[in-house]
Amino acid sequence: MIDQHITDQVASRLARAYQTGVACPPVRDIVPNTDTAYAIQASMTEAWLAKGRRLVGRKIGLTAASVQQQLGINQPDCGALFADMAHGDGDEVPIATLLQPRVAGAIAFCLSRDLTMEQPTLADVIGAVDYAVASIEIVDSRIAGWDISIVDTIADNASSGRFVLGAEPKRLGTFDPRLCGAVLERNGQPVSFGAGAASLGNPLVAALWLAKTMADGGQLGGRPLRAGDIVLSGALGPIVPARGGDVFELRINGIGSVRVTFSTASECLQS
Repeated sequence: MIDQHITDQVASRLARAYQTGVACPPVRDIVPNTDTAYAIQASMTEAWLAKGRRLVGRKIGLTAASVQQQLGINQPDCGALFADMAHGDGDEVPIATLLQPRVAGAIAFCLSRDLTMEQPTLADVIGAVDYAVASIEIVDSRIAGWDISIVDTIADNASSGRFVLGAEPKRLGTFDPRLCGAVLERNGQPVSFGAGAASLGNPLVAALWLAKTMADGGQLGGRPLRAGDIVLSGALGPIVPARGGDVFELRINGIGSVRVTFSTASECLQS
């Protein structure tokens, strides 16, 4: 059973961090398990939707062993993507709108079919993918110092921040999602390397994990993946801190590239 008092208390703590821009202490002191953490995430998602935000997909987090080692967590999670989190290739992101951003490279899939069946298969996922693009995920945490456990990050919408989509759509079959290599550069210097296999062995397998998670009737059940949804399939390499003035570019073999710039704090204040 989910304790509604805990759900409301933690959702309020995280909402305050969003509103004030001040990170809060970890929530694992009062969140007993992942089911409760997902209930908190679902509660916050419903509150955001009621305020007019538009849900456009889901992100998968903690799929790469390198990221799990960085954060001391040994299982994947997922979070909601909203339209106001999306940026296009080459966009500038105001650094002042984020608390403690980090950057990762990922493959994004866009779906053309619903995945509403109770037990989706890998074939169902492959059939549902319309195209893939290179994507830069900007992860962020409302938990002070990134001092997170699995329940902290799940409750905090899987440490979501923003995401940037490339503009070179590729169909499945024109690239190998498992073997495609990736390099992430910061200000022209390589800072993170990886490949599709880093994401649960294959980004499509990661997408299958997500499809099952969304369709299994658990705390996130009732909102399965649907046509038009964007799926960020997980980091391809270690995540890297971002600072004002940084320029990141991701290149993925066979898929393409994507670029984002972070404005400085002073530029944010002037805009």
